[in-house]
Amino acid sequence: MVGDSNGSVVKSTGSSRFFYGYVIVAAVFLILLASGVVKSSYGVFLQPLISEFGWSRTVLSGASALNDIAFGILCVVSAKFYERFNPRVIVSVCGVLMGLSFFLLSQMSFPWQLYLYFGVLIALSMSSFIAVLSTVARWFVKRRGLMTGVTLSGLCVGSTIASPVANWLIATYDWRYAYIVLGIAAAVIMVLAAQFLKRDPYQAGQLPYGASVVEQHASDGWGLSLSQALRTRQLWLVCGMYFVFLFCNVLVLVHIVIHGIDMGLTPANAANVLAIYGVVSIICIYLMGISGDRFGNKRTFVICFLLLAISFSWLLIAGNLWQFFVFAIILGIAYSGMQVLFSPLVAELFGLKSHGMILGIASVGGAIGAASGPLLAGYIFDETGSYRIAFMICIAVAIIAFVLTLLLRPVAPKETYFR
Repeated sequence: MVGDSNGSVVKSTGSSRFFYGYVIVAAVFLILLASGVVKSSYGVFLQPLISEFGWSRTVLSGASALNDIAFGILCVVSAKFYERFNPRVIVSVCGVLMGLSFFLLSQMSFPWQLYLYFGVLIALSMSSFIAVLSTVARWFVKRRGLMTGVTLSGLCVGSTIASPVANWLIATYDWRYAYIVLGIAAAVIMVLAAQFLKRDPYQAGQLPYGASVVEQHASDGWGLSLSQALRTRQLWLVCGMYFVFLFCNVLVLVHIVIHGIDMGLTPANAANVLAIYGVVSIICIYLMGISGDRFGNKRTFVICFLLLAISFSWLLIAGNLWQFFVFAIILGIAYSGMQVLFSPLVAELFGLKSHGMILGIASVGGAIGAASGPLLAGYIFDETGSYRIAFMICIAVAIIAFVLTLLLRPVAPKETYFR
C-alpha cells in the first residue's frame, strides 16, 4: 500500500479510495470554530457585566488571564491523553463541558463564579486545541501549512460571527440569554464534529498526504523527544514568539470593543472591528499557509511580527471607525500568519515524534502571554484611564519577537525532514 501524488492511498490491487484527511480537516475546522465563538465573544460581555455588577476591568481581565493560563497547562495534559485514548470521546466531553460552562456563566452573580466558569471550566473545554492541530500535522506531509490554515480559519470564522451575534443577542434580549444560546451552539458543533476524528492515517489504513512508504517510515523515526526539545534554545525562542503573539492578540480580543466604545464608537460598530479582524484573518490564513509552504515559515513570521508592530503603532492614533478598521485589517493579516504557522514550524524544527507535547509546551508560553496581556491592559486603564501605555508595550514586544524569529535555526539537518 503506497500513497499517490494526490494524497490518496493506492492498494496493491490498484484500486484507490477517498483520502480521509480531508474529513479530518473539516472536523477540526468545526471544532476550532466553536472555540473561536467561545473565546472571541468574551470582550463583548465586558460592558454588560460592568453595567450590572460594577466590576472593574482588572477583575474582568483577571478571569481572561486565568482562562489563558489554565488553557496553556491543560493543553499539555490534553495532548498526552489524546495520544492514549479515543479522540472522539475526549473532544465530545470537551464539547459537553463547553455548553455546561456557558449555562453556568448565564447564572453567575459574583466574580468568583466568573473565574471558575470562564477561567477554569471554559479553559478545560477548549484544551483539545493543540491536540487536534497536531492531528492535522500527522495527516499531511505536503501542504501541511495550507491544511493547517484551512482548519484554523474555523477559529477565525468563529471569531467573526461571535462578536456581532453576541452583541445582537445582548441588545435584543440580555447577556444571560446570549450566554445560553452561544453555549448550546458551540457544544452541538463540537460534539458532532468530534465523531469524525481519527488520530492518524493508520487508523484509516492510509498514509499521510504526499508521503511514500519509504519516506513515511523515515520521517516516523525522526524527531526530538520532549526532553530533548526542552534542552534546545529553539524551543525557548518559539515559546517567546508564542508569548508575544498571544500577548498582543488576546489583549485586542478582550479590550478592543470597550476601547472603541470609549473612543466614541457605538457598541455595534465596536463589535464590528472584531468582525473585520476575523474576516481578514479568514481570507489571509489560507494565503499565509501557502506562503509558509512556499517561502518558509521563518520568513513569513518575520513579516507578521513587523505587521504586528505597525498595527499597534496605528492604533495609537486611531480615533474614528475607518481608522479602527485599518487597524483590524493589518492585525488580521499578522494574526493569520502567526496562527497558521506555529504547528508547521514546530514540526519543521522538531519533527513529529513528540509534536503534540512540544507544541503544548510552546503553548504554555503563549498562555502566559495571553493571560498577562489583557490583565496588564486592564490594570493600566484602571490606573491611567487610557490604553495608550498598553499599546506601546505591544509595539515593543512585537519588535522583540521579530528579533527572536531571526535567531531561529533548524534543530536537525533539513534533509532528514520529509515535506
